[in-house]
Amino acid sequence: MRSLVSRRAVALVTTVCAGLALTGSALTPIRATAAPADACPAAESVTPATGRGTLAAEPVRLRTLSADEVRTALAKARFTSALVRYGVELCRLLYRTVDAKGRPTVASGLIVLPRNGDRRPRIVSFTHGTQSYKEDAPSIGRDDFSFAPAMTFGAAGFAAVTPDYLGLGKGPGTHPWMDVPSETTASLDMLRAARAYMARRGMVPQRRVLVTGFSQGASAALGLARALQNGADRWYRLGAVAPISGGYAFRDAEIPALLAGQEIPSKLAVAYTAYLLVSWNRLHHLYDSPDEVFQAPYADKVERLFGGTTPGQEMLAALPDRLYGDPQQPGDQPPLLTARGLAMLEHPTGAFAAALRVADGTCTGWVPHAPIRLYYAAGDEQAVTANTDHCRAAFRASGVNLTPIDLGPHDYEGSRHLGTAVSGTAAIVDWFTHLSA
Repeated sequence: MRSLVSRRAVALVTTVCAGLALTGSALTPIRATAAPADACPAAESVTPATGRGTLAAEPVRLRTLSADEVRTALAKARFTSALVRYGVELCRLLYRTVDAKGRPTVASGLIVLPRNGDRRPRIVSFTHGTQSYKEDAPSIGRDDFSFAPAMTFGAAGFAAVTPDYLGLGKGPGTHPWMDVPSETTASLDMLRAARAYMARRGMVPQRRVLVTGFSQGASAALGLARALQNGADRWYRLGAVAPISGGYAFRDAEIPALLAGQEIPSKLAVAYTAYLLVSWNRLHHLYDSPDEVFQAPYADKVERLFGGTTPGQEMLAALPDRLYGDPQQPGDQPPLLTARGLAMLEHPTGAFAAALRVADGTCTGWVPHAPIRLYYAAGDEQAVTANTDHCRAAFRASGVNLTPIDLGPHDYEGSRHLGTAVSGTAAIVDWFTHLSA
């Protein structure tokens, strides 16, 4: 997961297993080179709804960069620039998809094309880590960390496609966090929209999609990979899959770590627990009123804090430092959870248990027929290592013998978890390049 706040506040909040980014640092404007004649137009007029994956508006050009300007942008984001071969063009797509209930809606996403004249590009789907603030989405371009992976893939010669997910970026409504089914449909329909956009440019993407994602996006990547393998699209097929630092086992790994208060910092545990309960209550009706699971004064705030319009630092300031605990002394800050809220996490039942089975099913019950790698880092302070252990065991039970790849102790501004997004992206660019050779 990404951080709930700016990457400069990772000591306070980064991610639980998906990649939260509740606030982003503004990208220093970079001088754009002149766009080619066939560049995406800078307009966004919505057209009547038709089928899933069709463009709902004219694509919006965000920027066009030379190779040197890409190196500058990646250096600012603290991603490696050693893999840059080409300049890139970044565009936002608004496309038709379905919401978590299967109803028609629209979503946005980022496409990064290399400026190399390739009319049959290899396509990479990158699904990003957790975010709750709409403006931090990759296609908005305000948070350099959120679009740096797609820019890295694009500059290496791939057509990189990054969905914002439902409810983030220009998408309406709230984001259904850690809902793998809607992450999968949003990702699949973004690939279709990218194909439609590339057709306008006289380009035809190669059919085999190279799938990757970080934190929350790791689960989304596995959901997309399974869908592609199962023939969910008439054009695209699965080429390879390489998730990074996922929260694959909430019930058996992540939630116990949240409650234990040792591997995951307390403030992170509070933020991610609140996000999980609020988001899943919208989807699965876990409780009738927030005060059943959240203490005062947080019960009156949580819906707004995770409604998509609250920047991360503001959200963090409004939440407590403790997840649960004994009654406070007068004047002390109460913890987040009521006794019922704590019991729900300790002993999931009913709709909550059923939702956990879905979220925790990305590694179970299927055998990838394409190359697969799992990336992680020992000592990850958000997506604890037990998540990858459970995923490895699930694949082995299906007959897939995986040895996860430890990316090592490469922290990013104090976060081992965020560091895996940087080192993992570089490793996967290299692997995908060799697979495609």
